[in-house]
Amino acid sequence: MPRIGLLSDSHGRAKTTRKAIQLLLSQNVDTILHLGDIGSIEVIDELVVPPKQTESGEQPINVQLVFGNVDWDHHAMERYAEQLGVRVAHPVGRYALVHNGGEQALVFMHGHDERALHAAIDEGVAYVAHGHSHRMRDERIGSTRVINPGALFRASEYTVAVLDTDTDDVQFHEIKS
Repeated sequence: MPRIGLLSDSHGRAKTTRKAIQLLLSQNVDTILHLGDIGSIEVIDELVVPPKQTESGEQPINVQLVFGNVDWDHHAMERYAEQLGVRVAHPVGRYALVHNGGEQALVFMHGHDERALHAAIDEGVAYVAHGHSHRMRDERIGSTRVINPGALFRASEYTVAVLDTDTDDVQFHEIKS
Protein backbone atom coordinates (compact mmCIF):
# COMPACT_ATOMS: atom_id res chain seq x y z
CA MET A 1 0.00 0.00 0.00
CA PRO A 2 1.21 3.50 -0.71
CA ARG A 3 2.70 6.34 1.24
CA ILE A 4 0.45 9.32 0.64
CA GLY A 5 1.53 12.94 0.85
CA LEU A 6 -1.20 15.35 1.93
CA LEU A 7 -1.17 19.13 1.53
CA SER A 8 -3.82 21.79 1.59
CA ASP A 9 -4.68 25.47 1.51
CA SER A 10 -1.91 26.84 -0.70
CA HIS A 11 -3.97 29.96 -1.48
CA GLY A 12 -1.83 30.74 -4.53
CA ARG A 13 1.52 30.42 -2.74
CA ALA A 14 3.51 28.53 -5.41
CA LYS A 15 6.89 28.89 -3.67
CA THR A 16 5.59 27.42 -0.42
CA THR A 17 3.83 24.66 -2.38
CA ARG A 18 7.12 23.86 -4.16
CA LYS A 19 8.85 23.45 -0.78
CA ALA A 20 6.00 21.23 0.40
CA ILE A 21 6.18 19.03 -2.69
CA GLN A 22 9.96 18.71 -2.34
CA LEU A 23 9.56 17.61 1.27
CA LEU A 24 6.86 15.08 0.38
CA LEU A 25 8.99 13.65 -2.41
CA SER A 26 11.91 13.33 0.03
CA GLN A 27 9.59 11.21 2.19
CA ASN A 28 9.26 8.66 -0.64
CA VAL A 29 5.52 9.15 -1.26
CA ASP A 30 3.75 7.27 -4.04
CA THR A 31 0.73 9.57 -4.16
CA ILE A 32 0.20 13.29 -3.52
CA LEU A 33 -3.26 14.66 -2.73
CA HIS A 34 -3.86 18.42 -2.64
CA LEU A 35 -6.96 19.02 -0.53
CA GLY A 36 -8.10 22.30 -2.01
CA ASP A 37 -7.83 26.08 -1.85
CA ILE A 38 -5.22 25.93 -4.57
CA GLY A 39 -5.66 29.57 -5.49
CA SER A 40 -3.64 29.82 -8.73
CA ILE A 41 -2.44 27.91 -11.75
CA GLU A 42 1.13 28.45 -10.50
CA VAL A 43 0.30 26.12 -7.59
CA ILE A 44 -0.97 23.55 -10.10
CA ASP A 45 2.35 23.88 -11.95
CA GLU A 46 4.12 22.80 -8.74
CA LEU A 47 1.99 19.63 -8.62
CA VAL A 48 3.65 18.32 -11.78
CA VAL A 49 6.29 16.01 -10.35
CA PRO A 50 8.91 13.76 -11.91
CA PRO A 51 8.50 9.98 -11.70
CA LYS A 52 9.97 8.15 -8.75
CA GLN A 53 13.15 6.19 -9.44
CA THR A 54 12.87 2.56 -8.31
CA GLU A 55 14.99 -0.56 -8.80
CA SER A 56 12.64 -1.63 -11.59
CA GLY A 57 12.70 1.76 -13.33
CA GLU A 58 10.60 4.89 -13.20
CA GLN A 59 7.28 4.86 -11.39
CA PRO A 60 4.90 7.79 -11.92
CA ILE A 61 3.65 9.53 -8.81
CA ASN A 62 -0.12 9.73 -8.67
CA VAL A 63 -1.09 13.40 -8.12
CA GLN A 64 -4.71 14.34 -7.53
CA LEU A 65 -6.52 17.40 -6.27
CA VAL A 66 -9.87 18.73 -5.23
CA PHE A 67 -10.83 22.39 -5.19
CA GLY A 68 -11.80 24.43 -2.16
CA ASN A 69 -14.09 27.30 -1.36
CA VAL A 70 -11.62 29.96 -2.60
CA ASP A 71 -11.09 28.29 -5.99
CA TRP A 72 -13.79 30.32 -7.74
CA ASP A 73 -12.70 29.62 -11.31
CA HIS A 74 -12.26 25.91 -10.75
CA HIS A 75 -13.54 24.92 -14.21
CA ALA A 76 -10.64 26.70 -15.94
CA MET A 77 -8.22 25.43 -13.28
CA GLU A 78 -9.52 21.89 -13.81
CA ARG A 79 -8.88 22.06 -17.56
CA TYR A 80 -5.38 23.39 -16.91
CA ALA A 81 -4.58 20.69 -14.32
CA GLU A 82 -5.74 17.87 -16.56
CA GLN A 83 -3.67 19.22 -19.49
CA LEU A 84 -0.64 18.87 -17.19
CA GLY A 85 -1.57 15.33 -16.11
CA VAL A 86 -2.80 16.28 -12.64
CA ARG A 87 -6.01 14.38 -11.95
CA VAL A 88 -8.95 16.39 -10.61
CA ALA A 89 -11.37 14.52 -8.35
CA HIS A 90 -13.54 17.48 -7.38
CA PRO A 91 -15.54 17.83 -5.17
CA VAL A 92 -14.76 14.51 -3.44
CA GLY A 93 -12.11 11.99 -4.37
CA ARG A 94 -11.84 8.33 -3.48
CA TYR A 95 -8.60 6.40 -3.42
CA ALA A 96 -8.78 2.59 -3.19
CA LEU A 97 -6.33 0.89 -0.84
CA VAL A 98 -5.78 -2.86 -0.99
CA HIS A 99 -4.57 -4.31 2.31
CA ASN A 100 -4.32 -7.96 3.38
CA GLY A 101 -6.49 -9.03 0.47
CA GLY A 102 -9.26 -6.57 1.34
CA GLU A 103 -10.11 -3.16 -0.01
CA GLN A 104 -10.28 0.00 2.05
CA ALA A 105 -10.90 3.55 0.95
CA LEU A 106 -9.39 6.95 1.54
CA VAL A 107 -11.88 9.72 0.79
CA PHE A 108 -10.46 13.20 0.27
CA MET A 109 -12.10 16.60 0.00
CA HIS A 110 -11.55 20.20 0.95
CA GLY A 111 -13.73 20.00 4.05
CA HIS A 112 -15.97 23.04 3.72
CA ASP A 113 -18.94 20.78 2.89
CA GLU A 114 -19.76 19.31 6.29
CA ARG A 115 -22.32 16.91 4.79
CA ALA A 116 -19.71 15.28 2.54
CA LEU A 117 -17.29 15.02 5.46
CA HIS A 118 -19.87 13.37 7.72
CA ALA A 119 -21.11 11.09 4.91
CA ALA A 120 -17.61 9.65 4.45
CA ILE A 121 -17.22 9.13 8.20
CA ASP A 122 -20.68 7.55 8.45
CA GLU A 123 -19.74 5.21 5.59
CA GLY A 124 -16.89 3.95 7.75
CA VAL A 125 -14.09 4.40 5.22
CA ALA A 126 -10.58 3.80 6.55
CA TYR A 127 -9.40 7.39 6.06
CA VAL A 128 -10.86 10.83 5.40
CA ALA A 129 -8.39 13.56 4.44
CA HIS A 130 -9.48 17.19 4.35
CA GLY A 131 -8.19 20.73 4.57
CA HIS A 132 -10.13 23.99 5.02
CA SER A 133 -9.64 24.66 8.75
CA HIS A 134 -5.90 25.46 8.46
CA ARG A 135 -5.33 23.26 11.54
CA MET A 136 -3.60 19.90 11.80
CA ARG A 137 -5.91 17.05 12.74
CA ASP A 138 -5.42 13.36 13.38
CA GLU A 139 -8.28 11.62 15.13
CA ARG A 140 -10.37 8.50 14.94
CA ILE A 141 -14.12 8.76 14.68
CA GLY A 142 -15.48 5.25 14.85
CA SER A 143 -13.51 3.17 12.36
CA THR A 144 -12.39 6.20 10.34
CA ARG A 145 -9.14 8.08 10.79
CA VAL A 146 -9.67 11.77 9.97
CA ILE A 147 -6.56 13.68 8.89
CA ASN A 148 -5.98 17.34 8.08
CA PRO A 149 -2.39 18.12 7.08
CA GLY A 150 -2.70 21.75 8.17
CA ALA A 151 -2.16 24.60 5.74
CA LEU A 152 0.45 26.29 3.57
CA PHE A 153 -1.01 29.75 4.24
CA ARG A 154 -2.64 31.57 7.16
CA ALA A 155 -1.38 29.17 9.84
CA SER A 156 1.02 29.62 12.75
CA GLU A 157 3.22 27.03 11.06
CA TYR A 158 2.91 25.65 7.56
CA THR A 159 2.57 21.87 7.54
CA VAL A 160 1.96 18.83 5.36
CA ALA A 161 1.39 15.20 6.34
CA VAL A 162 2.54 11.79 5.19
CA LEU A 163 0.21 8.83 5.68
CA ASP A 164 1.88 5.42 5.58
CA THR A 165 -1.01 3.08 4.87
CA ASP A 166 1.09 -0.03 5.65
CA THR A 167 1.77 1.04 9.23
CA ASP A 168 -1.24 3.37 9.69
CA ASP A 169 1.23 6.06 10.72
CA VAL A 170 0.75 9.79 10.12
CA GLN A 171 3.64 12.20 10.36
CA PHE A 172 3.30 15.97 10.15
CA HIS A 173 6.16 18.01 8.70
CA GLU A 174 6.73 21.73 8.98
CA ILE A 175 7.46 23.70 5.82
CA LYS A 176 9.84 26.56 6.53
CA SER A 177 8.84 29.77 4.79
